[in-house]
Amino acid sequence: MVMIGCLLLIILPLIGFVVGAYFGDVAIGLWAAAGGFGLAVLVCSISVTALVKSRPS
Repeated sequence: MVMIGCLLLIILPLIGFVVGAYFGDVAIGLWAAAGGFGLAVLVCSISVTALVKSRPS
């Protein structure tokens, strides 16, 4: 799960930039990349939280 979250940190901003730049201009691409990065950080933090909670104490 952590690996998926870390890969999303690279993939989602790139996809957001490409799609935003295609449908708008470079400024929209940068905003979409920032949104993709925020979403990836959220997914990564959720997977890390699940990993920490599943660890036996």
